[in-house]
Amino acid sequence: MDIQFLGHSAFKVRVPGATILIDPFLTGNPSFPEDMSVEQVSEGVDHVLLTHGHYDHVGDTFDILKATDATLTANFEISMWAKDHGIEKINPVEQGGCVNMGAFEVAMTNAVHSSSYASSMERNVMDIYLGNPAGVIVKAENEPTLLHMGDTDIFSDMALINEIYRPEIGIVPIGDRFTMGARTASMACERYFDFQTIIPCHYGTMPIIDQSADKFIKYMGDDAFRVAALKAGETAKINKST
Repeated sequence: MDIQFLGHSAFKVRVPGATILIDPFLTGNPSFPEDMSVEQVSEGVDHVLLTHGHYDHVGDTFDILKATDATLTANFEISMWAKDHGIEKINPVEQGGCVNMGAFEVAMTNAVHSSSYASSMERNVMDIYLGNPAGVIVKAENEPTLLHMGDTDIFSDMALINEIYRPEIGIVPIGDRFTMGARTASMACERYFDFQTIIPCHYGTMPIIDQSADKFIKYMGDDAFRVAALKAGETAKINKST
């Protein structure tokens, strides 16, 4: 499995037979690499997965879907919202469901957050309610199972997520204020999961969240070797553990 970090919570994931974008907030993302373009990132994309409806996760989704004819997987409310905006290939999923997409299976997990969209950050624009927030599971044959947690706080039922799906790779928000901070993110990883590789995200963008993964790595202590703090644009190739 190849996992490319695109800044904030955006990732491009490649498994045999499929290329997936998760939460493709690219335009306006201050950590999106200057030498990359939305068109470049969109090349070959078959699927877009959204964890929730906030602008810094929806990002360029509609433009990418229209340009690539990719399939959108998201909760029911986001899927219907996308359909109203001319997106034809939608795959509504909710927590507890699992869908075989051919090259991979996708499922949604709980997340403790919110989910809405505003076309402007000016507060005279009403937010559009977009269902419950989630994490997403990507499971492909002979590949490590991936959990992108989305935006979330720590919660004890993470233990059930680990028991049900056994994710080997965790994409974990660490930036604080809107998600787990360094301490609680490290607690979640060490107490509830058995990740082989931990990729921190949701930091280093907005000035009011943590600007680096340093505190998270420090809190991980003896398990810091499992943390892959990718720079935006970098790709990690991760094989299934044996």
